[in-house]
Amino acid sequence: MNSRLFTASLMASILFASCNPTKNTSNDLAASLPIESSIDLTNITEDKAPVIINPGRFTVETVTYRLPRVVQGTYSVSDFGKYVEAFKAIDYKGNEMEVTKIDVNTWSIAKAKGLDKITYLVNDTYDIEAVGGIGGEQPFSPSGTNIEPKNYVLNLHGFIGYFDSLKNNQYKLDITAPADFVRTSALQNVDSKVSEDGKKITTSYFAQRYFDITDNPMMYGNLDVEEFQVGDIKIVLSVYSPNNVHTAASLKETVFKMMQAQKAYLGDVNSTARYDIYLYLSEGKEDSPKGFGALEHHTSTVVVLPESMDDQALATSMTDVVSHEFFHIVTPLSVHSEDVHYFDYNKPTFSKHLWMYEGVTEYFANLFQINQGLVDEAEFYHKMMNKIQGSKRMNDAMSFTIMSENVLKDPYKDEYYNVYEKGALIGMCIDILLREESNGDRGILSLMKELSNKYGKNKPFEDDKLIDEIVAMTYPSLQDFFTIHVIGDTPINYSAFFEKVGLEIGEAQVEANYIMMNGAPIVGADPEKGTIFFTNVVSTNSFWVEQGAQPRDVIKTVNGTNLTLQNANEVLQEIYMWTPGKNIEVILDREGEEILIKATTTKTYTAGEGIVEKAGATDAQKKLRRAWLKG
Repeated sequence: MNSRLFTASLMASILFASCNPTKNTSNDLAASLPIESSIDLTNITEDKAPVIINPGRFTVETVTYRLPRVVQGTYSVSDFGKYVEAFKAIDYKGNEMEVTKIDVNTWSIAKAKGLDKITYLVNDTYDIEAVGGIGGEQPFSPSGTNIEPKNYVLNLHGFIGYFDSLKNNQYKLDITAPADFVRTSALQNVDSKVSEDGKKITTSYFAQRYFDITDNPMMYGNLDVEEFQVGDIKIVLSVYSPNNVHTAASLKETVFKMMQAQKAYLGDVNSTARYDIYLYLSEGKEDSPKGFGALEHHTSTVVVLPESMDDQALATSMTDVVSHEFFHIVTPLSVHSEDVHYFDYNKPTFSKHLWMYEGVTEYFANLFQINQGLVDEAEFYHKMMNKIQGSKRMNDAMSFTIMSENVLKDPYKDEYYNVYEKGALIGMCIDILLREESNGDRGILSLMKELSNKYGKNKPFEDDKLIDEIVAMTYPSLQDFFTIHVIGDTPINYSAFFEKVGLEIGEAQVEANYIMMNGAPIVGADPEKGTIFFTNVVSTNSFWVEQGAQPRDVIKTVNGTNLTLQNANEVLQEIYMWTPGKNIEVILDREGEEILIKATTTKTYTAGEGIVEKAGATDAQKKLRRAWLKG
């Protein structure tokens, strides 16, 4: 999962600154039959979709049905059962049966020998998320669901549940939708039927087991779809842009270039024959989803980003975000622990190795760009420096393995974001160590290939043995690194690793953002006056200095939109997404005088710490650096 983008937490910062799998041991006849399930998108009532589950005939007295509490890749509680209403069990005579709700996600049905089917309604999470939720944590938007007349985001774990004893059963899923809907899914399509009046189409899908239901999202509605080949991979890009601001065609070249570079970087790593990208662009309205980022699946990803992003900003975000998700085909698809392989959606256990699942994946998403020439060295160094600074704003003296294993618990769950910061840096340090020990011949990609060959998607590793296995496959120096910095809680001295490749952390002119610098906003808020103003930090931002902005200037309008406390998050988010070359118009209030700024954005810089060439770097250090970045 990747959720690195600007979120609603910015306003809080501004105000603060201003003031084993389940074994089937029952003798159910149902255990040998596909579970028949259906979702009817033509019969939506108050944004609720009707679902029917027909499990076949049971021969036991009591059965338990669940919606997932946690889904893979999210590392947080979603409780999809709380979006279910009007849950009913129906017997073979058409009568309602007694149902006991055990907890928010679980229903128990007695006298199950007479159970014919289960019916219920599912509310979408996007609406609930937008209005503040219904208690507890809310699903991260890319793992959530959307039900609206023109678009349906069908993360199927939000609609279809499982019986405890039947998780390994096959599933048949029928989805009925208006005939004019575009529909995309990588799940196997086995049949399609048109209604007599021609207004509806029911598409039948097949899933080998419940995991395949959760691992294959769909999107229905007024979609824009592009299909193209990248080597031997078929890419299916589905885009929903409610105001038609962006299209799949406009993003095709970006995605093609990115995926082509990823394929070249991965080389002979086994890949999928098809990869689906589902992009939902949020309008930024009160009832729009706010959780920007993406969630990985084995052969697809669901992405949620702001529709207001300009073409360049969207292209950059798609490269950063989607590349991260695609690299998950290495881990956890090819290299994963028993916790992942035998995932329990109700009471999950978690691997100690988020440094690998998310950290190494995030590192790959950055390294491949410099390796394949998509970015230059300065930009790569800038990204790594941002991660160093970001990691130090988290608890840098916390065991990464303990945090990973306890990621749903306090105080560890608040440190999860560090998997994208320090986790990626752990990957970087391992990469440099491997290059040093092998005279440049081996790196972390070759290590992941070796692990993939040893395990693969059908053979999990034992969680407690992974680090010992890595050390046995590589060099003793990695044991020291893991013991001290990953298992242990000693912060990493990154300067020591940069020294090996002829770099150092020093004073530099570093690229900045138009609204955030060093992880903090350059604006503050006056709750009494209801205004947003530039803080003293604006005087260190080269773009705003060039435009004549000064500390305490109140920002009145941005590109014609009045800036208020009520819409600040939406407007400032737009500024956060600005890229060079954008025409902007900002009106400031300086002690009653109106100041008009009309300009074209350029790259903006500030003075700060950066990763720079070390004076007197040796040829050997430079050679090792080339192997690290281009090997």
